Amino acid sequence: MGIYMKTDRLILRSWKYEDRMPFAEMNSNRNVMKYFPETLSVEESDAFVDRINAEFEETGFGLYSVEIKESGEFIGYVGFHRFKFDSPFPSGWEIGWRISDRFWHKGYATEGAKACLGYAREKRFCNKLYSFTAVPNTPSENVMKRIGMGYLGIFMHPSLPDGHWLKEHKLYSIEL
Repeated sequence: MGIYMKTDRLILRSWKYEDRMPFAEMNSNRNVMKYFPETLSVEESDAFVDRINAEFEETGFGLYSVEIKESGEFIGYVGFHRFKFDSPFPSGWEIGWRISDRFWHKGYATEGAKACLGYAREKRFCNKLYSFTAVPNTPSENVMKRIGMGYLGIFMHPSLPDGHWLKEHKLYSIEL
């Protein structure tokens, strides 16, 4: 198991098989997935972990499994994803997070994302990171602001159908 980063309260590491069940529980939770088109089945969640691991193998970077340092409990992910979709801005690297609602309002997403920014600057794997979320998702947007990202504007997410309540997204970025 590779440990990539540690913060005062968190360990950001490679994924373990034992992470799959709590991750699937998170992805089936309507509260956690409130700003996504739908919840995920166990099979869809496992396939997501497989894609995360494949991206690590390909690039050396990805969405890190996050555990609480003190207890070792899995709480979600924070990290990087290379996105390639038709958008009004260039394809690149996104910084993102998904934390179990049992651990919201404790600053874990912000703490993990700040560690990731430092790691990205150290490793110099890109010059700019993006982050984006559906317009109603103000909690995620607030994390973007807290880690120093700048607002670039609104775009329509190409994977969502016209008229979908989540189609309109806010875009942020930060130079590294």
